[in-house]
Amino acid sequence: MSSLLPVVVIGAGAAGLMAAGRAAQLGAKVILLEKNKAVGRKLLISGKGRCNVTNNGDIEIFMPNYHGEGRFLYSAFHHFFHDDLINLLNQFGVETKVERGGRVFPVSDKAADVVQGLLKYVRKHGVELRTEEEVLEICLEQDEAKGKGQVKRQIKGVKTTRGLLESQAVIVATGGKSYPATGSTGDGFKWAAALGHTVITPRPALVPLNIKEDWVKQLQGLALKNIEVTLTQGKKVLGKEFGEMLFTHFGVSGPVILTLSGLVVEKEARQGLQLHFNLKPALDEETLDKRLQRDLQKYQRKQLQNALDELLPQRLIPVVISASDIPPDKFVHQITKEERNSLLQILRDLRMTVLGPRSLAEAIVTAGGVSLREVNPGTMESKLIQGLYFAGEVLDIDGLTGGYNLQAAFSTGYLAGEKTALRLL
Repeated sequence: MSSLLPVVVIGAGAAGLMAAGRAAQLGAKVILLEKNKAVGRKLLISGKGRCNVTNNGDIEIFMPNYHGEGRFLYSAFHHFFHDDLINLLNQFGVETKVERGGRVFPVSDKAADVVQGLLKYVRKHGVELRTEEEVLEICLEQDEAKGKGQVKRQIKGVKTTRGLLESQAVIVATGGKSYPATGSTGDGFKWAAALGHTVITPRPALVPLNIKEDWVKQLQGLALKNIEVTLTQGKKVLGKEFGEMLFTHFGVSGPVILTLSGLVVEKEARQGLQLHFNLKPALDEETLDKRLQRDLQKYQRKQLQNALDELLPQRLIPVVISASDIPPDKFVHQITKEERNSLLQILRDLRMTVLGPRSLAEAIVTAGGVSLREVNPGTMESKLIQGLYFAGEVLDIDGLTGGYNLQAAFSTGYLAGEKTALRLL
């Protein structure tokens, strides 16, 4: 190597572990710094503890699943994509499986196994892992005058709680600002801005939504599958998704809600935002009406509140009946055609008023971050400072649910680790 100084990787999450492992694999001396006691804390809670590591779709399927400049990831994906990730995890004892929508999970359904696999990767190649060591500042060499201008600034190292650590290559993989309890407190944004980088204002992405109606609290914990949700503002349809959702004590969450949440975050004026739930999207109106008539005929001697068990989850029945303005204790054989039609319309269009998104701290992913215009997509190196690299969620790129965000983190981390090592060899 041209230098005995180490590559310093800041942050031992998905991007940082991958960057450190790849740089060390190519022969670089690598020091991986993590301010927490343990590594991969956000990975451990991803996918509800199951860790949706990637998606098995091809690159052209991936691209539309990122907001903004998704094409920035082309180089990183060509260097290291889902098959490469799956093979690497398999090498270190993590078998994977493919589920609905191409989502890839560990066979064990344990995110901890993914973290352990990545730890085996970095340890095999001799990465020096330092936990509970916090970076205070990224330091630069003194600028040198050159003609009428100046040479490109150069990394000198990082100042940590244990002193100055000299390096000619530093990879910032500190994540965003979502789930700050895991250590993602926006440190990378602060350092990047201090070094002259543009930081696009961080904001929540893939975030639950607050709902106005009080009845949602009664449904806390209830999950619905195979439903269609439409987001509107006035008469304008903003988006539509099919899949799963979850009721919470404040509103709604789950895959379809998280996907639509980006459209809510983008709206500065949130008046008139509504969610429309089609509880039976597989049935057209005529077919659903026949199904409803059949159930009502079957239970004609019962009260309505006891006649919809085959059609809806038990906890949802009172809400649907209330929205249809039919007395819940009315006997089925007394229900009029108009009342049945009202019930039918609610099944196809149960409405909720959106107040807005939850906070950035509750978002799965941070939108915003270091401007992609100031980072070389082929190396992940800063265009402003020589030897400074970025990887993962610290960059201004975010994707939808389905494994897209973690693959972006793994791919950019791998590319940054490879290029730093080759630069110093």
